[in-house]
Amino acid sequence: MALELSARYDQISPKSYEHPADRAATAALRSIPLMDTVIKRLVGIGHERRLRQVLIGNAVQVSDQQVPMLWARHCQAASVLDIARTPELFITQTPLANALTVGAKRPMVIIYSGLVKDYPNDEVDVVLAHEIGHVLSEHNYYQTALWFLTLLIASTSGLGGAFAGVPLRAIYLVLLEWSRAAELSADRASALVVGDPLATCKMLMRMAGGAVDGMSLDAFLAQAARYADEEDVLARWSRAWVEAYLSHPFAVKRTRELMNWVSDGSYDRIRGGAYIRRGQEPAATAEFQGAVAHYRERFVRVLSTATGGLERALRQLEDWLRPGGRGSEAGGGASDDGLDDEDGFDETADFPDGSES
Repeated sequence: MALELSARYDQISPKSYEHPADRAATAALRSIPLMDTVIKRLVGIGHERRLRQVLIGNAVQVSDQQVPMLWARHCQAASVLDIARTPELFITQTPLANALTVGAKRPMVIIYSGLVKDYPNDEVDVVLAHEIGHVLSEHNYYQTALWFLTLLIASTSGLGGAFAGVPLRAIYLVLLEWSRAAELSADRASALVVGDPLATCKMLMRMAGGAVDGMSLDAFLAQAARYADEEDVLARWSRAWVEAYLSHPFAVKRTRELMNWVSDGSYDRIRGGAYIRRGQEPAATAEFQGAVAHYRERFVRVLSTATGGLERALRQLEDWLRPGGRGSEAGGGASDDGLDDEDGFDETADFPDGSES
């Protein structure tokens, strides 16, 4: 279904479509002492300004003067979710079929040229809608922190001991788990914007298998059901271990989660106008609070186990990120290790690989 034929959801709140895991994981992150301080410092020490400079230098900004049809469809996706200010859109020369949203204060959608070049417009629209869902849910704040951590870990992997005791990877694992939950919400937003959940499922299949002729969505949906019904404990443990280091759930899992949401009637209710408006979000329920406590316990356990103490670990990272702290010291060797003198990020780093949409 073309975006211009889709419904417009006036003043829709992201709480209308957010996956319970996303809502609980986000609330859990905010409830951990010092976590918000650390994240704010990570995304608020000039990196976003520098990120924009990297984008301007290594990507093309899409507008009504530059790839205008793509810009028009991006604006329409934002209009469907009633987003007043359409986020900036950039296209970068990458053969992968992908997109991502970054920018803690000013969200920016980055779409890969491989997606625009190799896939038809309706499938590109699914991805654009997915990224707009991230924007409405304000996922871009934590996504930016995860993006910077990804670059930081990659840039400093050869420093040998310079990051001993700094809990970067523990924070990274926590944000990865949050990110996997957030993707489930954005898939729902995509289905609402394009007006067809099967279109979103088809694009998940295509991004898993590539732009290959002859793919069957029915067979892929059956594959997703088999995956969800797997009873072998070792198999389930193995895939959970692999997924722990991914920013996105496996495509078959995302497909199954989306179709379960459609099956319970939530999609049709929202399409019919029965959704939560902004400013009318209901109070947290006991069930939701229990889910938040569950995620908070998991996040705290990861942080504490990896670093030997939650508060000490977060204070250590906060101190490391402070101007003049160990982060500045590590970055001081730019001439030797390729890091920036100011804060340790490699300005020339490529966009992250992997499934971002």
